[in-house]
Amino acid sequence: MLKTGIVGAGRVGASCALALVTRGSARDIVIVDRTRARAKAVVTDLRYGAPLCPEVTLRDGDYVDLEGADVVLVTAGVNEKGGGATDRSDPEGRLKLLDTNVGVYKDIVPKIVEASPGATILVVTDPPDPLADVARRLAGHDRVLSTGTLLDSLRFRVHLAQRLKVSPASVDALVVGEHGTSEVLLWSTARVAGVPIAEALPPGAPIDEFRAGVEHDVRYANIAIIEGNEASQFGIGIVSARIAEAVLRDERAVFPIGAYNAQYGVTLSLPSVVGREGVSRILEPAMSDGERQALRASAEALRKAVQRTLPPR
Repeated sequence: MLKTGIVGAGRVGASCALALVTRGSARDIVIVDRTRARAKAVVTDLRYGAPLCPEVTLRDGDYVDLEGADVVLVTAGVNEKGGGATDRSDPEGRLKLLDTNVGVYKDIVPKIVEASPGATILVVTDPPDPLADVARRLAGHDRVLSTGTLLDSLRFRVHLAQRLKVSPASVDALVVGEHGTSEVLLWSTARVAGVPIAEALPPGAPIDEFRAGVEHDVRYANIAIIEGNEASQFGIGIVSARIAEAVLRDERAVFPIGAYNAQYGVTLSLPSVVGREGVSRILEPAMSDGERQALRASAEALRKAVQRTLPPR
């Protein structure tokens, strides 16, 4: 049936819907928002352009209309600008939004599960990784994913490609761990057509300066976007649609997205096999000792965030 639900019709939710429609990701899309008129307006706007896209049915609705959904994207909650998470010097970053958005998820997730108990839940709201742990506990199942570091990995590829004057499609680079300030850029395995980044630089180019510039642009990409356009929405919309496709079509595609990892005791991003049942397998890529240590630190930061939010079982 390829039915998808979106809960939250704000900037990110609307961008997810636009990407789902234009990519032909789903055949049936239901948008739910606490303000029904906003969901209806987003659906109406999309319907006028939908005849130029792959066939799709668009509806606004309530939670009951999520019945039979294969995947539900949750975008509701306070965003980075609204929650004051736009200070580059604040080490907490997106985690600053957690307490507020946990309250939102405690209301939303049980309603999703009641309406569509078989749906995979994709957490898009910031901070997505600890919210995925909250949603997992509330849902009572493991078919809960976060968008994780897929967008960060794409940003890494884009900024490398821009500086090296190549296509991002020719760059292979991963970001793992938290979608946030503790994320880990895997420089040790980053490649351009199989060539290590250090070897792909122009002769005499200082690698430390190159790395620092890329890391700054990747880590603070969201803030730079928000400063110019109020919200970081289009990239995450496309990423969310792509993850939804992998679930809907049971692709078993491998993406660096967030899933609960028993080894680390928390949801974080590593390359993961994504299909109908959510994540079926997690792969751990080669890392330098420093990168592995940074990944453990990222996991610890996420564990502390979850512990302050969820009481121990």
